[in-house]
Amino acid sequence: MSPTAASATPPAASPTVLLAEDDRAIRHALERALTLEGYEVTAVADGVEAIAQAHRSAPDILVLDVMMPGIDGLQVCRVLRAEGDRTPILMLTALVETPDRIAGLDAGADDYVVKPFDVDEVFARLRALLRRTSGASSDDGRDASPELDGQVAAADLRMDPQARRAWRGERELELTRTEFDLLELLVRNAGIVLDHATIYDRIWGYDFGPGSKNLAVYVGYLRRKVDERGAASLIHTVRGVGYVLRED
Repeated sequence: MSPTAASATPPAASPTVLLAEDDRAIRHALERALTLEGYEVTAVADGVEAIAQAHRSAPDILVLDVMMPGIDGLQVCRVLRAEGDRTPILMLTALVETPDRIAGLDAGADDYVVKPFDVDEVFARLRALLRRTSGASSDDGRDASPELDGQVAAADLRMDPQARRAWRGERELELTRTEFDLLELLVRNAGIVLDHATIYDRIWGYDFGPGSKNLAVYVGYLRRKVDERGAASLIHTVRGVGYVLRED
């Protein structure tokens, strides 16, 4: 990991970052890189300190290592989400298997970076999460779905972007920040095939390349929530292109 700062400017003046990483070398390098990039960083070495610091002074965003002694990053995430804390969380993980990534999403994380990583990728994901937190629209300018009273709908899906709530029929969906943004993008463009590059740009603000499995992981997990209880599938894969939300 190179500590060299990227040339892009953070999305807001001095956003605050709580970094929890037990590896001293990685923690110091990332803390220095983030500081040079313009972030105000509080760095701690374990999950207990992370929870305590989050309670003392709420950061704009958290960066949590998954594998920490005692209380790990997943447990920190679960504790904060159970308390109603919706602060964006970026996970750092050396676990590359899909079930491990899904565990992070299930705990309430918004995104993850796989070690070893380049700090430019970390910066890009932080900027994307902070943009979404500040209310930046994930719409690509082509609103194909009806919108009533500030809500958007497609098929039997209904979403309230202001309240960040979503329903399929009468069932409310429990979605993470990233899942909500991805579903909103698909609903607003119902019937339109969105390619991988467009989705990456609108949701993450960064194209992670053809080898990345990020999008497939998020789509798979979103399908599990949207299509549970035997409901018909709404999110379809267009092989070699991308994804579309439609009724078949």
